[in-house]
This record gives sequence, C-alpha cells and structure tokens, in this order.
Amino acid sequence: MDANTQIRTLLTMRGSNITKLAKLLAERTGKSYSKQNLSSKLRAGTIRYDEMLVIADILGFEIDFKEK
Repeated sequence: MDANTQIRTLLTMRGSNITKLAKLLAERTGKSYSKQNLSSKLRAGTIRYDEMLVIADILGFEIDFKEK
C-alpha cells in the first residue's frame, strides 16, 4: 500500500479529510500546506519521512520499524 492510499484510509477511519490534515500539519510544523500541495505530495510519492511522522502523530498513530 502506498502512502497516499494509507493516509487517505486513515483519514476516513478518523472521520477527517485532506483539507483538515493540511491545516493541522501547517499548525504543527509552521510551514505552509494546502489541500492541493499535500495531495500532490502524496500522489507523487514525494512526501518526506519527517512529514509522515507528523501526519501519523496527528492521526493518533506512530511509525514503527520491525525486523522481519
């Protein structure tokens, strides 16, 4: 599953949307995020790991690496 699908699935589970996520991401990071900007990053697969960590936190998750 790619980041775009995974984030959108989690947003649906949380009853949220990309617009709200962009707003919260901007508030947390102090950087400018719009719905279009965030959607483009997710679709293109260019979202940075540090952004994914903040998104996971906003949605109430953490990213955990586990050995196979």
